Amino acid sequence: MKFKLNLLLLVLLIFMKVLYSQKLPKTFYLNRDKKITKTSAYSVPNSNGITDIIVMGDTVWLGTDEGVSLTTDSGNSWTNFTGTSAFGSEGVSAIGYNKYNGIFFAATLHNENTSSGSLLTGSGLRYTSNYGRTWTTIPQPLDADSDSVVVYGIDTLKALPQPVPEQNVIWSIAFTPNTIWVAAFTGGLRKSSNMGKTWQRVILPPDNMDSINPTDTLNFCYAPYSNSICNASNNNFVAYSIAVVDSLTLYVGTAGGINKSTDGGVSWIKFNHINQTNPISGDYVVKLTYNYFDGILWAATRQAVDETEFKAVSYSNDGGLNWHLTLLNRTIENFCVQTNRVIAAADEGAFMTADNGLNWITPGTIMDANSGITLNTSSFYSAGFQGSNIWLGSSEGLAELTGNTSEWNGTWKTFVASQPLSSSSSNTYAYPNPFNPNTDILKIKYSTNGNSVPVTIRIFDFSMHIVRTVIQSAQRGNPTHVVDNSSGTIDYWDGKNDRGGIVPNGVYFYRIDAGSLKPVYSKILVLH
Repeated sequence: MKFKLNLLLLVLLIFMKVLYSQKLPKTFYLNRDKKITKTSAYSVPNSNGITDIIVMGDTVWLGTDEGVSLTTDSGNSWTNFTGTSAFGSEGVSAIGYNKYNGIFFAATLHNENTSSGSLLTGSGLRYTSNYGRTWTTIPQPLDADSDSVVVYGIDTLKALPQPVPEQNVIWSIAFTPNTIWVAAFTGGLRKSSNMGKTWQRVILPPDNMDSINPTDTLNFCYAPYSNSICNASNNNFVAYSIAVVDSLTLYVGTAGGINKSTDGGVSWIKFNHINQTNPISGDYVVKLTYNYFDGILWAATRQAVDETEFKAVSYSNDGGLNWHLTLLNRTIENFCVQTNRVIAAADEGAFMTADNGLNWITPGTIMDANSGITLNTSSFYSAGFQGSNIWLGSSEGLAELTGNTSEWNGTWKTFVASQPLSSSSSNTYAYPNPFNPNTDILKIKYSTNGNSVPVTIRIFDFSMHIVRTVIQSAQRGNPTHVVDNSSGTIDYWDGKNDRGGIVPNGVYFYRIDAGSLKPVYSKILVLH
């Protein structure tokens, strides 16, 4: 059995590397910085990696790489669930709100060290009906080794069981009346009508077919990759995203295109890059969002296999018969919609349109109006409308825009998670540490003892030569650059020297001179 399991994991790893490892949303590599681990009311969310946002009235739920967070007062206080019995240290790959019964769901994952290397591993779902006061855990949907056939209509098809959670990560959760739908990498599309006690595999068209119906005579093997049971790979069985229109109509995005059902997931038609006159830009569909205001389906589409595919936003206003392309060559992670407004959260920025993608505007610099802390990133993973307010989730924290937000006007508030300082004035730390200047911005946290004082921060190499003066005699503290309503203050280093070049690998030191306080020092390891 152990040999069989290791062989399956090896096949999974090869399949992942060959086709999709470079395309997984980078949020989910679970890069652990120093983050707070509060499990009750606090002033900031638990993590700076905000993977998804759901807004329901005055309630905002966040999915993060450190669990879930919740606010009901526009971000003045947060409840964070990291470290609880429900979440432990799990990250969150997807969240969903069931409007039919008021239940919030979160799908979780972690990195698992296996004989084939470190693999993203699904760890099930958690749900709550009382704002997180209690949680119920649903195990990861898995197959038994004997689940080697599936019945579809008049046909009995061979199928590859998915008995292991490695690479079986849930990327999307959706709901129709009395049914939960999940999209998973190797697990495919599944549904449950009994709150996750049992799951049914939902059959989509194989790669060589554009539609399936239960009255068809079919002869294919249900498996995402070739193996001893099925000798052909089918990218369309690798599920990533779900959008529900009504009780009967839903769309499913896969690594093989977009699938549409109008009979509750029984029969399907498939749209891909080559089977329509006006097709989607690429068959790898990481996100689908349906706008009930105007009936437009928005899709984040990327290259899957074919060299003619490319990254873009693909959207359809006629039920998928024709697709319009916009934001070409942008890596879209997520959407949010409100009437005619759409925000696309992308690795290259946050983009808003009010004219169906003819024109997009970006927010420019996102700076907290009170503290002056800037969200130092162009990578956005999530967004949400809350009345006239806008929430943006990024790789470096959360931001809220209030006021007249129609064209990114208004007042910004940023939320940056960090570990508390162990003492008021004599302690400092930097994160992430080790630090890669090619992918990260170094955060340096220190104290000004609650006062506004002039601060100078210098970076030194191992020989104690000055490499960079980060700030000199800049006013900091109370409230400038103060985070989490504490005396902690944060500044940033981009890993460059005073000449603008990125520093090489090595050990570096920094010194902080804050007013009349005793200078403090600490160490940084730069590792490209």
